[in-house]
Amino acid sequence: MKFQLTALACALALSGCADHAARERLGIEDASVLKTGLGALQNEAAGAVNPQWVNTYASIKGSRATLDSLQAQLDQTPGEQADYFHAKAQCWINAARQARDAHDDWGFVEEAIGQAAYITMNLARGTSLSAVNPALRTVSMVRPDLWKIINTIKADSAVVHCEPAQAPLACAEVALMQAGHDAWIRSFSNAEKRLPEVREGLRKSAQAALQCKEAQQSASSQATPTPQAITLRADSLFRFDGADAAAILPGGKHRLDALAVDLKKQPATHTLKITGYTDRLGDDAYNLRLSSSRARTVERYLRTRGVTQPVIAQGQGSANQQVNCRQANRDELIRCLAPNRRVVIELADEASSDRSADN
Repeated sequence: MKFQLTALACALALSGCADHAARERLGIEDASVLKTGLGALQNEAAGAVNPQWVNTYASIKGSRATLDSLQAQLDQTPGEQADYFHAKAQCWINAARQARDAHDDWGFVEEAIGQAAYITMNLARGTSLSAVNPALRTVSMVRPDLWKIINTIKADSAVVHCEPAQAPLACAEVALMQAGHDAWIRSFSNAEKRLPEVREGLRKSAQAALQCKEAQQSASSQATPTPQAITLRADSLFRFDGADAAAILPGGKHRLDALAVDLKKQPATHTLKITGYTDRLGDDAYNLRLSSSRARTVERYLRTRGVTQPVIAQGQGSANQQVNCRQANRDELIRCLAPNRRVVIELADEASSDRSADN
């Protein structure tokens, strides 16, 4: 890798192709990147390989087969594919493919695969993830002003509960890190070409977050909300085939926490009806137990968050299927049947509950 750094420095010195205007517009603060030609640094601070990097990334194979396998694993992870971490893992896979196709041999392919694999592994396990972007050896910071915008959006509480804002934000972060890699290899013009994608992602994220916030404020301003039903995908709440509190996914906890905040604003006379459903796979008795257990687990979780309304928790097994799927491949069939695996939470006033009971 040191030889590659030397070759890069020499090539830049001899060609004189460094786009200095683009470099200045990128707002680069990394002194090692600002130096070009034969005076460029080649030490660890400038991104030379160290033992920690070797231990973390050297074993990663940047092959098409590796990327295809990782993509298949991500597709099978529980939760909504458009949430922050699913989207971020997907964009890291896309970044790795782009770099590989461009014959980028500087280590970014391995780093991108490593980031995607780490997120995918934790999504599959249902463990918590940090939204903080790691420092990567082959990535320098560019456009600090855009990073400030990213951090401002991420700090807005509306984004946590606003899925439409999450995917464009996550992918904008990855794209800006790709631009940082372009800058690290002194391809300043290519780094600049990524910025419109970054800005558009941030615009979409901020706009979606604003819309979610306005919708939430509008809903909370209603003095007496009408009876409502909320459908939560079981795959977003629980690990596959899981039903107890330990099986609740981090994203599921966020959804239930937000729901609990809203429910505590409602009158205590309202009744909460929690109904669990499964897909058609498995026998009827098992599906009924699974759906009932999930409904009761959701009830207990909401109780721990201070919800005091009367609750009716029940399971309906595979009743009321939302989609009908016929895929021969089991994994594809399971993904197709996801809308049937759900928990429906209905909030009704006392009169509505009485009428429902009479029927």
